Amino acid sequence: MDEIKVVPYIPDEDYDNPAMVVDFYEFTMANCLFLHGFKDTTLVFDMFFRKNPDNQGYSISAGQRKLTRFLLNYHFNAQDIWWLRTKGMSEEFCEYLRTYRWKGDMYALPEGTVCYPHVQMVRIECDLVGAILIETYLLQTMNFHSLIATKATRVTGLNTHTPRSVMEFGTRRAQGESAGNDGAYAAVLGGCVGTANCLAEMKFGSDVKAVGTVAHSFIEFFPTEFDAFKAFADTYPDSVSLLLDTYNTLKSGLVNAIRVAKEYLEPNGYRLQGVRIDSGDMAYLSKKIRTALDAAGMEDCNIVISNSLDEYLIQSLISQGAQINSMGVGENLVCSKSAPVFGGVYKMSSIFDGDTMIPKIKVSENVEKVTNPGYKDLYRIYDKESGKAVGDLMTIHKESLDPNRDLTIYHQMNSWKNKTIPGGSYVLRDLLEPIFLNGELVYEVPDLQEIRAYSEQEFSCMWDEILRFEYPQTYYVDLSKQLLDLKLKMLEDVKHAG
Repeated sequence: MDEIKVVPYIPDEDYDNPAMVVDFYEFTMANCLFLHGFKDTTLVFDMFFRKNPDNQGYSISAGQRKLTRFLLNYHFNAQDIWWLRTKGMSEEFCEYLRTYRWKGDMYALPEGTVCYPHVQMVRIECDLVGAILIETYLLQTMNFHSLIATKATRVTGLNTHTPRSVMEFGTRRAQGESAGNDGAYAAVLGGCVGTANCLAEMKFGSDVKAVGTVAHSFIEFFPTEFDAFKAFADTYPDSVSLLLDTYNTLKSGLVNAIRVAKEYLEPNGYRLQGVRIDSGDMAYLSKKIRTALDAAGMEDCNIVISNSLDEYLIQSLISQGAQINSMGVGENLVCSKSAPVFGGVYKMSSIFDGDTMIPKIKVSENVEKVTNPGYKDLYRIYDKESGKAVGDLMTIHKESLDPNRDLTIYHQMNSWKNKTIPGGSYVLRDLLEPIFLNGELVYEVPDLQEIRAYSEQEFSCMWDEILRFEYPQTYYVDLSKQLLDLKLKMLEDVKHAG
């Protein structure tokens, strides 16, 4: 047999095919299983997470829109195949990938859904290659979007129906261009009114509105602070917002801002729209500024603050009576500084041999890492009288449930920990919606404002005890009796097999 000669791959820093956002072990696994004749075997994977960020009581499921676009355009090209050959992938596997298109099923929580540890955010049912090779991109997308959207709902007050005007200012400290763009999108999903990021608006439209005025360097450029303020007002007279703290917030910045308003803007029919402070005691300064502006007849001038804000500092400022109309929140939001990782995982739950489902389970000495086996459905249980969600329930696929009958839900590991909900007192909602069926998009992807409105409505069904910052109540995520029995039997089988 002639020796196969592999042409060395030439690195290309401008190359970018999202299908190649793959941890290499995914290729080695897929190639091996392909060569052993399993390429048409159907696998089922669940994407879920084990812990809410910041030890809070909930999370937001986000990233479905970007994941949908990824799967619609999923392909490998000649450059990918060339590189894979140099990495030892078989010729048969490489040729298979050359014309491969993603033809699986994807069910997911609608983007913006309030969710909890261990629930399936995404369920993938696909041929072996398509199920394995999308893992990294799926996790990267869902983890990051969910992390930032969750953080944003707390920063903006979307979760408690106490909305605050918050702008996302963190692009310059985001972990790269993609994180800056996706972070801006997720922040707006979570309640922000705009972003400093211009490319984000170009990518996602005016819902992700780019906003901003000047930096301290602009003020420093001019001989005096007043000259800087007047130049900006001359250029943008109908949208003037001035930065006050370059030299001295109260004795210089505030004085010059009022002077520009009185000597230039108001005589020409304009109003000073806002002033911003980026340092100092925000509560004290904002009160002093508000008093001075009001005394000058500028009650309509907004006060904007920035400088390392997060939900806790914002809450503290509000409790101190700070006079704030709008906020710019940077790295603490777009980097989720207090909890920079959303721990989503992607675990195989079953294999199909023809029409027969073979459940699979991952066992660990860490109880929280033991997976829930089988092809599963997911329901949210609502109290009929209050409309509030009382728990989520995972079941065997197509398991029979009757809301008119008592429903007993079980702890994920212990059958003695259970709760019975009287028949007729609850309603069930199937949470997983079909996005793709046999590779075809069957879901109408909502726009960003629709997603945010949906997420806000989701919070109205949550108990206040789950939404509080300190020691939130743990939300029930339980199993049906059939699913728990399956899990315990499989654990027992593993024990005896060992």
